Amino acid sequence: MCELLGMSANVPTDICFSFKGLRERGGRVGPHRDGWGVAFYEQKGVCIFKDRQPSYESEIARLVSDYPIKSTAVIAHVRQANRGRIGMENTHPFSRELWGRNWTYAHNGQLSGYADLPIDRFTPVGTTDSERAFCYLMSALDNRFPHRPSKRISAFNFLQREAKKLNKLGVFNMLITDGEYLLAFCSTKLQWITRRAPFGKAHLSDIDVDIDFAKETTPNDIVTVIATEPLTGNESWQKMAPNEGQIFRFGEPVKKAVK
Repeated sequence: MCELLGMSANVPTDICFSFKGLRERGGRVGPHRDGWGVAFYEQKGVCIFKDRQPSYESEIARLVSDYPIKSTAVIAHVRQANRGRIGMENTHPFSRELWGRNWTYAHNGQLSGYADLPIDRFTPVGTTDSERAFCYLMSALDNRFPHRPSKRISAFNFLQREAKKLNKLGVFNMLITDGEYLLAFCSTKLQWITRRAPFGKAHLSDIDVDIDFAKETTPNDIVTVIATEPLTGNESWQKMAPNEGQIFRFGEPVKKAVK
């Protein structure tokens, strides 16, 4: 299995602290040695770093964990390959354009029967079940909304319903964002935490690193972090239920999507 990391914030925020924890799981304290990637949004633009090397050994990952890239939406992934060869084309996160926005996605799990998933103009580049499922989601979204919906939350409600269909094919833990909204869908393992004032200290579980968020934030900051497993050991994370989705926008959990 792979591991996921996501962030949604109301102000541009770096993810160095959380990424340091994820990086350890990419080959040192976890078996996820088959590549890694991270996507940062700056308004509608997206910057993606990928490497086929284990994140723990990657100099690019070291840069990302130390250099404070500010963003309001982030998706990251460390891979343990089960479908498709180890290579850049099969390394998450994946990205596509729709309605003049960059959509980014990462998946943890394994699907059966994925080759039969219908796709239209969104074609996989690699050979993973994950990317095929992403192309299916984007195609379904494009077909359901031939024109950009006036309220994009309706698109994310639709994606949650489609994610439930994909979950019937196997394990489908997933993060997807357009840079403003972020949908986290849990099949087996996914947890999240929203940090807001009054901020406190946090300590990573996989490496001896801590941070005092009170010194790094303002009272108005709201930051939600989503991960396969909690990254810190001294905070209370909210565990998602199987087949549950949660939408976030600028750090805030959005009202539950339609069932």
